[in-house]
Amino acid sequence: MKRIAFGTDGWRAVMAEDFTFDNVRIVAQAIAAYLLQKEIYRQGIVVGYDNRFLSEKFALAVAEVLAGNEIPVFLTERATPTPVVAFAVKHFQAAGAVMLTASHNPPEYNGIKFIPEYAGPAVPEVTRQIEEEVLRVLNTRDVRRLPEKDARDRGLIRPVEPMGAYIKHLSKLIDFKAIGGAGLAVVVDPLYGAGIGYLETILKKAGCRVEVIHGYRDPLFGGHLPDPNGNILAELRERVLETGADLGLALDGDADRFGVIDRDGSFYRPNQILYLLLVHLVKNKGWRGRVARTVATTHMLDRIAKKYGLEVEETPVGFKYIGQSLLHRGSILGGEESGGLSIRGHLPEKDGILANLLIVELVAVTGKSLQEITDEVGREVGLLISERLDLPVSPEEKERILQELRGWMPEEIGGQKVIRRVTVDGGKQIMADDSWVLIRPSGTEPLFRLYVEGNSEEQVRSIQQQVREMLRL
Repeated sequence: MKRIAFGTDGWRAVMAEDFTFDNVRIVAQAIAAYLLQKEIYRQGIVVGYDNRFLSEKFALAVAEVLAGNEIPVFLTERATPTPVVAFAVKHFQAAGAVMLTASHNPPEYNGIKFIPEYAGPAVPEVTRQIEEEVLRVLNTRDVRRLPEKDARDRGLIRPVEPMGAYIKHLSKLIDFKAIGGAGLAVVVDPLYGAGIGYLETILKKAGCRVEVIHGYRDPLFGGHLPDPNGNILAELRERVLETGADLGLALDGDADRFGVIDRDGSFYRPNQILYLLLVHLVKNKGWRGRVARTVATTHMLDRIAKKYGLEVEETPVGFKYIGQSLLHRGSILGGEESGGLSIRGHLPEKDGILANLLIVELVAVTGKSLQEITDEVGREVGLLISERLDLPVSPEEKERILQELRGWMPEEIGGQKVIRRVTVDGGKQIMADDSWVLIRPSGTEPLFRLYVEGNSEEQVRSIQQQVREMLRL
């Protein structure tokens, strides 16, 4: 069995290989042991799950172990998005949550994500302590478990449905009246996942004309990754064009990431959505404050922040770091290039439902397409083009490249002088014309991620080629 380790967003593994009921109970016991060290455990733990194969059974296994440790459980009645489970922590004033999900990973995976009492991703110190408890439980095999019926009879497992309270909370952040007045037509694609029923319910109630595709459970996700990228969303694009809709909106498997199609069928990458929403928060909603982005996320946020006199905080990759900026430093927006976003007044957790609703609000209040808004931004601050390449490597190659990166200090890249180096996470080189390149190893897969942002597609391709030659990638 592989070591049970928590990556950037929890423990994930292949079902029936490492993600088994026995191992799930071991992790649940480790989380219980961690919680029992804190008096707050008496406030209970929310347990939620997505639409993957057996997720509801795995969730029940977790709930029985927590109950066996005398920890009260708020067990969601149905598949529930990760951001809604995080919201439930605040709503029920719980000590945290356990979410059964592998997010956008392939169908054969499942996972466990621990959400502490602040309702955001666990920071490394917390996951380190849980991993230590996992090792202890593996040695002792001391797993306490209370059968579901007994736990319910004793009030230690209580069914909950946080959807209504979550939607009420969103009404404080989103101008549903403006959305209703715009008469928009929207196609929603929850990709068979836990987000089914959320966007369509909210938008119909607001007054939009809504069509839904893939709005039913399929643990195989239609034979694709439940990842709302441009390739996966071909059907959504077709329906937007066929119906003449204003927008196509998608969610990943646990609805913490988003995907957006404009009325002309164009897919908007998360980096583009992030800077459009920053413009929206500042220009249309009048917000001011810090902006948080990961080291791998577009510097378009920096350009817009500079225009409006805002500070930018650069964090390591992982929304847990963005969440801490939202939680402790009052950032108005936090985002990452892989599709994570949240805003001030919401949760320190990425939320694809919120992101999509903000896009609808943006289109509603401006009366413009995303392309028209992007063109305006381009005229004001210029546009940067960004792209990420995932480059598989062997273990030997990985070690070699890591060694080379430690001393990788090129004077110029792509004909531009390197003016600054960032080592907060991987090796990042920033050039004189605002172009930049970052290379970092994946924390969970045998590959390197190569991020490049430049002033044209040609420049991006040139930098990619040169860096790959320099590092023999």
